[in-house]
Amino acid sequence: MSATLYERLGGEERIKQLAADILDNHYRNPLIRSRFEKVSDRAALERHSVEFLCAGSGGPQTYTGKDLMSAHKGMNVSEQELIAAIDDIVAAMTKNGYDQAEKNEVVAILYSLKGDVVRV
Repeated sequence: MSATLYERLGGEERIKQLAADILDNHYRNPLIRSRFEKVSDRAALERHSVEFLCAGSGGPQTYTGKDLMSAHKGMNVSEQELIAAIDDIVAAMTKNGYDQAEKNEVVAILYSLKGDVVRV
């Protein structure tokens, strides 16, 4: 049996580092930084990001945050902002030494969620 994406991402500890690097990238990205600067509780955002990545990749964690549609409703996120966010995620994955196969799988999952994020 092949390893789950969660296992290939290294489990919760490696995903915690990945999530921290993703958020660091988002806070530095001029296209989306202002969205993240409005977040009042970065620790909660980071915790929910870890849960989301773990649960969404097949891990045992439970995601306790808002569903994507509710979290992004009224933000009018553009396609360009979504691409910027995905670029940040891929850059964080590269920094953390993930293979192209894992990057491709994560990007495919993220694009599949586009309808819950863009222009809602």
